[in-house]
Amino acid sequence: MQRARSASGSDQRCDLLIAGGGVVGLWMARLASDQGLSVVLVDAGAIGAGASGGILGALMPHAPERWNGKKQFQFEALLSLEPAIACLETETGLSTGYGRIGRLMPLGDQRQLERAREREDDAARNWQGDGRNFHWTVHSSATENEWLVPDAAPAGVVFDDLSARLDPRRLCAALRTSLEARPNVSMIEHDGLRHWQASKAELASGAVVMADRLAVTAGHESFPLLSALFPLPAELGMPVKGQAALLDARCDPGQPLIFDDGVYIVPHADGSVAIGSTSENSFDAPFSTDAQLDGLLDRAHALCPRLADAPVIERWAGLRPRAIGRDPLVDLVPGDTKTVIATGGFKITLGIAHAMAKAALDRLLGRPVELPESFSIDYHLAKTARIKR
Repeated sequence: MQRARSASGSDQRCDLLIAGGGVVGLWMARLASDQGLSVVLVDAGAIGAGASGGILGALMPHAPERWNGKKQFQFEALLSLEPAIACLETETGLSTGYGRIGRLMPLGDQRQLERAREREDDAARNWQGDGRNFHWTVHSSATENEWLVPDAAPAGVVFDDLSARLDPRRLCAALRTSLEARPNVSMIEHDGLRHWQASKAELASGAVVMADRLAVTAGHESFPLLSALFPLPAELGMPVKGQAALLDARCDPGQPLIFDDGVYIVPHADGSVAIGSTSENSFDAPFSTDAQLDGLLDRAHALCPRLADAPVIERWAGLRPRAIGRDPLVDLVPGDTKTVIATGGFKITLGIAHAMAKAALDRLLGRPVELPESFSIDYHLAKTARIKR
């Protein structure tokens, strides 16, 4: 196959066209390139922007009880991400800010304490892989320190040693740098996919890309794009707005992240701290912050008073993809073995993007891959039908 050319105007040819240059698309381009495929990666905006250009970077596992396919997929992805990041950082010489720092979760009352203790055995049973055991440990009281104050955890605290963090923007920059050095990868920004038929893709600019296969990895924009390209009875997901803030806290980057009832406090490798995040199903201004973020900051200050005087470096708002079925969506398009979709990971996308990309690529190439039934298009369509009833 002729190498895809990065110039606009002339038709391009490639083995794989990837529509969406967020973290899933970037990982897929890297994996496909590793396997010798020629790749054209296109994005309607800037590559590595959107939700992938956020600031939070929390990599938190689901609770260890009521184990299911999605939780197992995420657990295995969180384990395999660590060596994948190490390989990427070695190749590019760039840091992604990755660190397995663990997570603190304050407990507000006796009922929460009892429930947390029940989960210790669940974690011992389910959080095992690659010869390692990870732990969900309950402490009856919070240790007095400058990070999580005891008053914020009157019934104790949970610490898990599986959670990690990375810098989303640094990750995207490292992935992009890796791809820029590869002769079989072309990247096109500000020119998204508009039409796809019989291996012919037309971009918004009118440029044409001939591709053997198509992967739709455009975050929340994947849902209307897929509906426009294929005769599906309904859109498979929606955007959910999130707001976050980045503080110049100059904190110890080895401190664990804190999670409490929707509030994330994530210490980054450079000493900054990210605070997030809202989940807004309805919104008027998708990329503007408002009083809801101020409320998150107030709650974060109550959990960690030392952050109260930290200057705000940035206030961020963006749209994350949530599939109708609430699980990630990774599947071949019905009736088309040459088109795959990979999106809908919502808040856990950053930690599983490489695994979503690998599974989607394997599906495209006809390789056996086991995925939870809840990741399929049929599952999400059935969920849509139930919601409408």
